[in-house]
Amino acid sequence: MDKKLAVYICTGCGIGDALDIDALSKVATKEYKVPVCKSHPFLCGAEGVELIKQDMEGEGVNTIVIAACSMRVNYDVFSFPNAIMERVNLREQCVWCHPANDEDTQMLAEDSLRMGIVKAQQSSLPEPFQAENLSKTVLVVGGGLAGLTAAAEATRAGYKTVLVEKNPSLGGWVTRLYKQVGSKPPYSELEDVGISQLIKEVEGNSNITVYKGAQIEKISGAPGMFDVQIKQNGNLATERVGSIVLATGAVAYDATKLSHLGFGQYPNVITGEMFEEMAARGEFKRPSDGKEVKSVAFILCAGSRDKEHLPYCSAICCTESLKQALYVKEKDPEATVYIFYKDMRAAGNYEFLYQRVQKEGALFFRGEVAGIEEDGGNLVVEFDDVLVGDRIRTEPVDLVVLATGMVPTTAIGERLIVQADEQGKESEPPADEIIKSNILNLEYRQGPEVPTLKYGFADSHFICFPYETRRTGIYAAGSVRAPMDIPSTIKDATGAALKAIQCIELTAQGSAVHPRVWDLSYPEFFMQRCTQCKRCTVECPFGAINEDEKANPLPNPTRCRRCGTCMGACPERIISFKNYSVPMIGGMVKAIEVPEEDEEKPRILVFACENDAYPALDMAGINRLTISPWVRIIPVRCLGSMNLIWIADALSKGIDGILLLGCKHGDDYQCHFVKGSELASYRLSKISETLNRLALESDRVRMEQVSIMDYDRIPQIIEDFASRLEEVGPNPYKGF
Repeated sequence: MDKKLAVYICTGCGIGDALDIDALSKVATKEYKVPVCKSHPFLCGAEGVELIKQDMEGEGVNTIVIAACSMRVNYDVFSFPNAIMERVNLREQCVWCHPANDEDTQMLAEDSLRMGIVKAQQSSLPEPFQAENLSKTVLVVGGGLAGLTAAAEATRAGYKTVLVEKNPSLGGWVTRLYKQVGSKPPYSELEDVGISQLIKEVEGNSNITVYKGAQIEKISGAPGMFDVQIKQNGNLATERVGSIVLATGAVAYDATKLSHLGFGQYPNVITGEMFEEMAARGEFKRPSDGKEVKSVAFILCAGSRDKEHLPYCSAICCTESLKQALYVKEKDPEATVYIFYKDMRAAGNYEFLYQRVQKEGALFFRGEVAGIEEDGGNLVVEFDDVLVGDRIRTEPVDLVVLATGMVPTTAIGERLIVQADEQGKESEPPADEIIKSNILNLEYRQGPEVPTLKYGFADSHFICFPYETRRTGIYAAGSVRAPMDIPSTIKDATGAALKAIQCIELTAQGSAVHPRVWDLSYPEFFMQRCTQCKRCTVECPFGAINEDEKANPLPNPTRCRRCGTCMGACPERIISFKNYSVPMIGGMVKAIEVPEEDEEKPRILVFACENDAYPALDMAGINRLTISPWVRIIPVRCLGSMNLIWIADALSKGIDGILLLGCKHGDDYQCHFVKGSELASYRLSKISETLNRLALESDRVRMEQVSIMDYDRIPQIIEDFASRLEEVGPNPYKGF
C-alpha cells in the first residue's frame, strides 16, 4: 500500500508541560519529512480521535504514529481499521519517570519518536492467514467428569463435539465413588454421585458424537483443521475438528510402591478406591478373614508430598478420607476411626465436613507414619506425632486405608529417544519434554504427546493462561492438568471448553490465540536463503514448524502464537512478520542518536519483553519512580525473538550497554511463550567470547529476568547496569 504517514502528539497528562512539543514536532517534519504532524491536549478524547479520523478521510492518512501514553492503554480508543498503527510511549516511560523540562528527558522523547516513526515506515498492514475447510467442532479426549462437562458445555454454547473414551462406559473415576462430598449447604452431608444425569445428557445429545471403547490412532493438522483418526472395535473413523480438550484425568498412585505402609504385605492394608468398593457393597469386612470392621486407620498423603514418591499434594486425599470416615461412623457410630495426616487440607466449605467428622468422634493425629506392623491379623500403626513430640503406637485396628495420590495420565508411558542429530547421535530428551503416553498421537516433529511439567501434568502457564498446553489448540482440563476435586474439575472443564471455542473463532479470523489475541500477522519465510539448519523447527515452543524430507521448514500458521522465536533463531534472517522483523528493529536501533563521548551521555538500549518487562517499566512510571535517562526502550514480542544482529547493530552504533529484560523461566515457565526467555539467555551466552575478542567487554550486554510485579526493582536494575558501564567506559565504536 502507498503510505501516508501522520504523527499525533498528545500534550495531556503532563506531556506538554514536561517537553518542548515544537522541537518534538520538528523531529517528525524536518528529520523524517512526515507530511502531517499535529498535537492535541486530549488525544484520546472524542475530539482528538475525530481529528485523526478526519485526516484519514480527508488527507488519506493510513499510517499513524501516536506519541502519547503506553501502548498498553487506550488500545481500543486508538483503533483505526485498515491503518498501520504505532504507539510512542511519552507518558509512562518518559515524562512520568524523568524530570520535566530536562535536556535528557527531551532527548529521550525525541529518540522514542524517531524509533516509532522508523517502525511505522517499515511496517506493512498484516493480512490474516485464511485456511480452508476449517472445522468448528471440538474434540474432547476422555469421558470422565472433566470430559463430559467439557463436551456438554461446548454443545450448550452451540458447538458440535466429538467425545472419545477408551473405556466401554463413560463417567471415569467418579462412577466408582459410593458417595461424594456435599456440594451445597450445610456441606457436611454426603451426597449421591450425580454423574449419571450428565452421562445421559451427553449420550442423548445429537450434537455430540460419542466413541466408547475407542482410542486416538493419530492426530494431524493444526487448529481449525485437525484431522483425527479414531480406532473403535477394529474400525477406523475420521473426524475433522477445530480444537481439542484433553481430559484424560489421573490414576491412583501405585500402592505397591508403598511397602513401608504395608500394602501388598498385609491383606488388611487397602487403598481408598478399594474402600469405596466396600462402601458400595454396604459392608466393611476385612479382606483377610471377612471379619466385620470395627476400627479403621486412615493414612493421608500415602505417597503424596513425599520426595521419594509424589512431591506434590494430590488435592482430594484429605476430603476423600474425611468422607470415608463418615461412611464408617454412619454405619457404626461406635467404630473407632483414626486419621493420620501431615496437614489437614480441607479449605473453604470442606471445613464443615471436617468439623462434622471431629464431632462424630474420629481421632486425628498430625505427623508422619513410621511404619505398620501386623499383630494377629490386626494392624498397629507407628506414628511420629508432631504435637506430642514422640513416637506413638495405636491400639490394633482391623483395617488400614491408604489415601494414595493422583498421577496424571500424561505421566504414564515410556520416554522417547529424540531424532538423531547430524552426527547420528541420539539423546534422551529432558524430563519435561517428550513422553509417549499413547493418548493423542500427534504428528508433530517434537513428539506425539503434549509436553508436561516436571510432575507429569499436561503443561500450562497456570498463572496467566490456565488450560493451554504447548500445542496450540489443545487445552488440558481436570486432573490431567493439576490435582483437583469435583467442583474444581467442573469449573476447569468449562473453562477449557470456552478456551477451545475461543481458539476456533480466532483461528477462523486468522488471529493469534493467547497471549497475542487479535494479532493478524504470522511468520513469512524467504526460502531462497534457507540453509536447512533446523533452528526454527527445533526452537519453536509450539510445534508450529515441521520439516519436509529435505529439512525445509513447513510452517503451520494456525499453530503459531506469533512470539517470533523462529525469527530470533534464524541465522540467515529469512523469517519476518509484516509488522515485526529483524531489519525493522535494527532500523529502530540505528535511529537512536548517540552523543559523542565527550558529552558524557552514555546510552543503554533496553529490549523489553512486552508481557512482563514492558508493563513493569510502565508501572515504574505510574508510580513516579525515577529511571536513568540513558535508557532507550524497544518492546519485543518475546526475548526469544531477539536476533543477535540487533546487539551487533547497537554496539556498532555506539550504544554503551544493552539490557535484556525478559520473563522468568523455570519448571513452571512463567515466560509467556514457554522457552523464549530461556532461549535468549542461551543465545546470549554464546556471544560473550565474540565480544571480548572484538575488545567489547561482555559486561556491556546483560539479561535480567523480571515479573510484572518487579516494577519497584526496575530502577535499581538499570542503575546497577549503568554503574557497571561507567566502570567499563564508553563504547570504543562511538563516533564511527
